[in-house]
Amino acid sequence: MSETADPTADAVTVDARDQRCPMPLLLAKRALMGLDPGAVLVVLATDPGSSRDFAAFAAIAGHQVETNYWSEGVLRHLITKGPLNV
Repeated sequence: MSETADPTADAVTVDARDQRCPMPLLLAKRALMGLDPGAVLVVLATDPGSSRDFAAFAAIAGHQVETNYWSEGVLRHLITKGPLNV
């Protein structure tokens, strides 16, 4: 039986809970600037609009984003940094 590696094991986490737009995105952008391409950033947010914001940002900046609902209304955004430093 093979085990699947956890992509968040070495990830940087940004806690943007209780932050309103545009703060979750701005905090994530700042954190991404210090990461290498291919690195994973985890953003925890409670702003329901953050899913839309991260999807639009990822499409423009070349990152990949996956959003999961976590517990108690917290959104967990997994952002894999693309090749650009945007």
